[in-house]
Amino acid sequence: MTTKLFVGGLAWETRDDSLKNFFSTVGTVVSANVIIDKYTDKSKGFGFVEMSSEKEAEEAKTKLNGQALDGRNISISDARPQQPREERPQQ
Repeated sequence: MTTKLFVGGLAWETRDDSLKNFFSTVGTVVSANVIIDKYTDKSKGFGFVEMSSEKEAEEAKTKLNGQALDGRNISISDARPQQPREERPQQ
């Protein structure tokens, strides 16, 4: 079973490939996604990494939390399920 992690504190320059490479040092990365602002094409400062097992996810949190990636110290926690967004009233 895969485990998804939330990664905060990312640099604006961080992209999917560097996030994946960083986490692959502790296990098999199923997916790595940096959330990008569609107007500026820069990272919004957070992303998600899916590890192939819960054990590897725990190891990533233990070994990589607080470490520097692209010049910024990152924070890692378990990802929460996405909440449904409320409809905005039309103006």
